[in-house]
Amino acid sequence: MAQRISVQKVDDPRVDDFRHLSTADRRPDRPGGRGFVIAEGTVVVRRLLASDYPVRALLGVARRIEELEPELAGVDVPAYVTSAELMAEIVGFHLNRGVLAVADRAPRSSAGEIVARARVLAVPEGVGDHENLGALFRNAAAFGLGGVLLGPGCSDPLYRRSVRVSMGNVLRVPFAPLEPWPAGLTSLKEKGFRVAALTPRADSVPLRELAADGGKIALLLGSEGPGLTEEALGAADVAVRVPMAEGVDSLNVATAAAVAFYELAGR
Repeated sequence: MAQRISVQKVDDPRVDDFRHLSTADRRPDRPGGRGFVIAEGTVVVRRLLASDYPVRALLGVARRIEELEPELAGVDVPAYVTSAELMAEIVGFHLNRGVLAVADRAPRSSAGEIVARARVLAVPEGVGDHENLGALFRNAAAFGLGGVLLGPGCSDPLYRRSVRVSMGNVLRVPFAPLEPWPAGLTSLKEKGFRVAALTPRADSVPLRELAADGGKIALLLGSEGPGLTEEALGAADVAVRVPMAEGVDSLNVATAAAVAFYELAGR
């Protein structure tokens, strides 16, 4: 059972894992740094506690820690309790959600393992915005995708903002880098996947035509603005689009992904 521990001083060394969250070159969730996974808010902390990621500690105000007591009854981690004001000094900003949890990274599935189990995959390329990537993972979980294979230029799904925006679903949806690029797309074809590039370009076909074909699909998704690279488009079997009203040429990548996931996963 988690032990509740009162923290009264900002320099208490027991909460060092939670410091510098607003300092880019010292953030504890940087892959090149300490590489922690950080969950914000009771919903996301619950999902972290239920995941395979080894939780190190919690930090929060008393009310939020109390809300998590059913989940904390089965884990042996310290739960540090402090005031909202002191918590803001420790982490570097005021946290509206009132609770954080920190975990170590867990071993993840390889791309090959994900491919072997999946029927529909998301393959983002160049999605460097943490919020877009987090929303994409939330959508992937909602529509039951088999996993996310990351192309070059994507941000770290376990960055704090991505974890938060995904509502903790990056902890549930398997992901791995797809390497080499774009040759890895050929390996997907060899495993029976049809590689479809989501793009508004004129020669693309409506998404529902692809959904009606059945079979396994790997959906390429590009970044905001430039979209998919020419090498990714060239490696695709087919280009597909979400039909839109006249005068609207594109959607946010996470929104377009949600529409596509709904169509493909619900076939």
